[in-house]
Amino acid sequence: MVSFRNGAKAFATLALVNRAIAELPPIIAKGQYFFYSNNGSQFFMKGVAYQQGIQVDGAPVEEDHKYTDPLADTTSCTRDIPFLKKAGTNTIRVYAIDPEEDHSVCMKLLDDAGIYVVADLSSPAESIDRVNPSWTLDHLERYTKVIEEMAKYSNVIGFFAGNEVANNASYTPSAAFVKAAVRDSKKFIKSKNYGRWLGVGYANNDDPETRDNLASYFNCGDPEEAVDFWGFNIYEWCGESTFKTSGYEERTKEFEKYSVPAFFAEYGCNTEGGGAKRLFQDTGVLYSSQMNKVWSGGIVYGYFNEENDYGLVDIKGNSVTPNKGYSNLASQIKASSFPTNTVNQAAYSPTNTPRACPAVSTQGAEVWEAVASPLPPSPDAEVCDCMFSGLKCKPSDKVLNNATAIGELFGTVCGLLEGKACNGIQHVAATGDYGVYSGCTPAQQLAHALDEYYKLQKNAADACSFGGKAVLDTKATAASKCSDVLSSASAAAGDKGGGNSDKKDAASGLRFGQFAMIGYLVAAMAVGGAMVVL
Repeated sequence: MVSFRNGAKAFATLALVNRAIAELPPIIAKGQYFFYSNNGSQFFMKGVAYQQGIQVDGAPVEEDHKYTDPLADTTSCTRDIPFLKKAGTNTIRVYAIDPEEDHSVCMKLLDDAGIYVVADLSSPAESIDRVNPSWTLDHLERYTKVIEEMAKYSNVIGFFAGNEVANNASYTPSAAFVKAAVRDSKKFIKSKNYGRWLGVGYANNDDPETRDNLASYFNCGDPEEAVDFWGFNIYEWCGESTFKTSGYEERTKEFEKYSVPAFFAEYGCNTEGGGAKRLFQDTGVLYSSQMNKVWSGGIVYGYFNEENDYGLVDIKGNSVTPNKGYSNLASQIKASSFPTNTVNQAAYSPTNTPRACPAVSTQGAEVWEAVASPLPPSPDAEVCDCMFSGLKCKPSDKVLNNATAIGELFGTVCGLLEGKACNGIQHVAATGDYGVYSGCTPAQQLAHALDEYYKLQKNAADACSFGGKAVLDTKATAASKCSDVLSSASAAAGDKGGGNSDKKDAASGLRFGQFAMIGYLVAAMAVGGAMVVL
């Protein structure tokens, strides 16, 4: 047992003094590999997932969505980084950070230890819900704030736009919304001109029915919409096993021709004796010639030993006790040293090409319910604000400040007139039908639906009441510029299959209104604090 009680404060203070500019060279991607930007040598992740209160699938342990930002907790990172470094770690993955916090101390300590960071963009309360997926202004604001906060550090490799969202065939429609998040995150990074490469990827679970289609979907089509790297959460090698019998050989063959870097975003099966008895035989193989031509390393789950028994160390107060699993991992990392059959960036000419997009299928062994194009529209604050400002019928202030009330009123208005009032906010991934305002906030979307219902009822006064939950504002007028803004948005949505058309969901045969009555009821409540998935 090692205690860092003495000296922790001095260590943190020293970091504050020296935090100005990180010194690690940025990592870049070319073809299917990562490289150091300063010398072109190949980079392999030797990583550990570093965050308390996050389960194997990325979901929060606590139902109240509270989490500890591991990069803002200077006491903990000061305590833990020496242990990460001693284990041979050169990358950590964090699942949720608070973009309003200061991360300079921990990021400088990580930089000094030679450790890079891959950060998830979502948080337990602000993420894409697999059951009722959406991609809205609220999501975009969260994601771009995280990018802006972390982009200042050269030891940040990139970001995950989602983690195990479409985790089985029932939830494949959600992939479209995550890919829209990838697209808009990449667009934001490009617009900021950070002067270096920062990637955006997706971390997928190892579901036999969906893993191949998901890897294809996020890799196919327009490069501006496709992932920059692919993370694979895999727990196939348990205890004593081999490259062949574990399943690693088959998974490696499947990614031989992948066109962007692929790595294990989580690994480290614990079924054979728990976290403390993990052998990490697969770590040695991962960096061997059997795998290192395909995989760019991996990230062990995880550092902290908690109820799920996956940790490498036990924490008591400010004391750290590494377990046998930690020692085994450190030994395997040390023994693997640096792969010898590596590629140099200058001499490397990529030959792999993006995969073909999976076809929509609602039956058979491979159900897939997300068209490759169009994706959900990019949320546009100007469009949403213009739409909202000109509405005559809107939710009352009491409803607007109550997520549950928003959900309930969605269920009411979208269940009337076969849901016609909700066509402008539809989101059907299987057909690519997305309403003009499907990316607005839930409150704005509800207001649009109420106003549409009011107009469909020929502006009858009692059509804007809903028991006092809606209010009429006959004097509401949008700004002069809004006419052109909304016309352009409607035209763009029409070109991409969206708009106010009364279409049917090809996957279910139901009119959108019947779908929305359920979907938006849950989605609106989720934004207000119900359980969502990272």
